[in-house]
Amino acid sequence: MELFKHLEIKNENQPQDIKSTEKVRCLIIGSGPAGYTAAIYTARANLRPVLYTGLQMGGQLTTTTEVENFPGYPDGISGQALMEDLKRQAERFGTDVRFGTVTDVDFTGPVHEVIVDGEKMIEANAVIIATGATAMYLGLEAETRYAGMGVSACATCDGFFYKGKDVAVVGGGDTAAEEATYLAGICRKVYLIVRRNELRASKVMQREVLNTPNIEIMFQHQAIDLFGENGVEGAVLVKKKGTPEEEIVKLKIDGFFLAIGHKPNSEVFSKFIETDQVGYLKTIPGTTKTHVPGVFAAGDVQDPVYRQAVSAAGTGCMAAIDAERYLAEIHK
Repeated sequence: MELFKHLEIKNENQPQDIKSTEKVRCLIIGSGPAGYTAAIYTARANLRPVLYTGLQMGGQLTTTTEVENFPGYPDGISGQALMEDLKRQAERFGTDVRFGTVTDVDFTGPVHEVIVDGEKMIEANAVIIATGATAMYLGLEAETRYAGMGVSACATCDGFFYKGKDVAVVGGGDTAAEEATYLAGICRKVYLIVRRNELRASKVMQREVLNTPNIEIMFQHQAIDLFGENGVEGAVLVKKKGTPEEEIVKLKIDGFFLAIGHKPNSEVFSKFIETDQVGYLKTIPGTTKTHVPGVFAAGDVQDPVYRQAVSAAGTGCMAAIDAERYLAEIHK
């Protein structure tokens, strides 16, 4: 069975001002749970991995104040501290952790070429891509102001903190319906804020939402601001924007959840590795292997379903083992 369609491979934008070149056995791109876990395993396998962190060292988890669902931390831990623990563990076994961003790649040959910050070329026998995904936001200034103080893009990560409280979920697709249903089992009241006059979610998910008594759907509403002293205390909505019936509504809530999608950080790789319609890197089922020999993908950049720190760490482990076996095979 053909798992991947043919890809036309081009690399027209490769910089010409490369100042240095370095050869490594295993290169890891990304510093979230997937990247650091891959680093721990490859370092212990004596692959001497080099890891480039990207712009956000530690990934999305560093923006989370408290993590209570990562195994091994019974009292919870801040996202920043958790990622620092993983980084220290990776470095303990010899991972060379560097700050830098991959700006271009060339996966056409048996040795993979990766450009860092537009000026350094890394030639790697194996590459593990763990660049994650970025949650989409509305673009409100208040989303930044209340980050970690009532604004979240992950109900399964942060929903527990709003037990017995009132929250709002923004979105009308399957993700929003799933988040609202999940939160309804924890919270007192869930408002589902939908910009259109209908849900885009599948019929099954629509029925689930409609049959959950503590979910209230607010059709034709858009969030335009948030308010509160020491955290989110409410949202300002506009109802039927641009119509004669336009109305400003103030909604009292304790938590504001975005469920309007995620954008995988895969653009620089997409001319060589096939993606789905959204941009998630495709891997051979049951593995972290892409269709390019020696290139592996782990974590949220290839996972549109679970998007959890622990599942990302699991695929990081898988990618390390896949890479170790690949390197052993080509050096037989």
